[in-house]
Amino acid sequence: MSLLQQLDARNTLAEAMGGKEKIARQHQRERLTARERIAQLCDQGSFNEYGALAGGNHPGGEAPLAGDGLVGGTARINGRTVVLIAEDFTVKGGSIGHPNAAKRARLVRLALEQLHPLILLLDGAGERASNQSERYPNSPGDLQLVADLQGQVPVVTLVLGTSAGHGALTGMFADLIIMSRGSALFTAGPPLVQAALGISASPEELGGALMHTQDSGVAHNLGNTEQDCFAMARYFLSLLPSRAGEPLPEQREQAAAAARNVERLLDIIPPQANQAYDMREVIQELADTQSVFELQPDYARNIVTTMARIGGIPCLIVANQPMVQAGAITRDAAEKATHFIHVANNFGLPLITLLDNPGVMPGPAAEKSGVLRAAGQMFSAQRRYRGQKIVITLRKAFGFGSSVMGMNPWDQQAISIALPSVNLGGVPAIGGAEAARASEAEAAHLRQIQSGAWVPADAMAFDKVVDPRQLRNEIIAVLHR
Repeated sequence: MSLLQQLDARNTLAEAMGGKEKIARQHQRERLTARERIAQLCDQGSFNEYGALAGGNHPGGEAPLAGDGLVGGTARINGRTVVLIAEDFTVKGGSIGHPNAAKRARLVRLALEQLHPLILLLDGAGERASNQSERYPNSPGDLQLVADLQGQVPVVTLVLGTSAGHGALTGMFADLIIMSRGSALFTAGPPLVQAALGISASPEELGGALMHTQDSGVAHNLGNTEQDCFAMARYFLSLLPSRAGEPLPEQREQAAAAARNVERLLDIIPPQANQAYDMREVIQELADTQSVFELQPDYARNIVTTMARIGGIPCLIVANQPMVQAGAITRDAAEKATHFIHVANNFGLPLITLLDNPGVMPGPAAEKSGVLRAAGQMFSAQRRYRGQKIVITLRKAFGFGSSVMGMNPWDQQAISIALPSVNLGGVPAIGGAEAARASEAEAAHLRQIQSGAWVPADAMAFDKVVDPRQLRNEIIAVLHR
């Protein structure tokens, strides 16, 4: 057989993955193969594979493994180059052998050196058991390199099957982690947990998609199908530059970006501070039509984190949610916001905070959870943010809850805006007066001071007090400077 014939045969083996039977089993699980995933996620015909022949020439003479259980290379998403690593469950359960590890390291290094976004498609069993009996010249590690990528280029992890061990750990460095319904993610799978702890647990019980997107907060968004996951990843990347320091992908000339009054805000936001409303409705009114992408919607629902365009400019919006725990800052809410504030800072997204909260959550359970530490980290994140920070106080903002949302006067805001019905203070008037053992006259005076924007505006705590109907236009005026 000629060398060219050998090349064709080896490439054919790689493209066949685990073979027809294994591919059929993957489809029976209602899951795509690694190559099908890349084809559906990326721009048509743009995939350029690296390392297809890895795993095809075992030094011990063992049977070749197609791609050694990994498909990777470069491709384009929305016309921009990305690097992809896709675990191939049809080959040894997507486990990581030595050629697989070398390929991972090469591809992550490619993303790091060429500054391309990195996409991880996880569906693998972690390190291969046979690695301990094999000796390769080196076993490069991609874990350190993925950590080095943080903040330099966008990193997105899609968990599309069962991901364990090393692959799962690598995925944790992502700016956005998306899980498909029915997928699972854990440090060690059911057999290891049974052997080490004597606990019998299913993959879903250990690290199912619903648990990680609702309870642990390890993953950010849930897709009902793999196609939903691909759509979220594509849209997330469309709102970010390809690398830190590049201009944002703006769309100022689109019809949806035009200035307009938002009459509905008068109906959505009750002036009384003790009445709840859905902050997501406010965000829909402020954002460009059909541009809102909520991040981590099922976790820490007392705070809303959203990417959207306003006036054609991609932004990160962090907002209290009065419908859940009155929008109080809990540990989970602070950690959720902190992550995405870091993402906004790394890639130059304007940060818009919408305040309506009674403060940091008090009480024994909150203190035991470590809310003070988490709130402090959120405060540090927004304090260190260096882009366009627009702070908007819609109604109530008390104590450290206002500070972690960036409302402190002259806290590097591009602008600080208030609506007329704001209610401010170190503590709410009713509870604060009781805690301080104030007289009724003193409590009444405190309530008067905390009602309306006039006293803080007089002291320049706000740059502007605006009509709610003009709020979107006021934001656009700052973003378009």
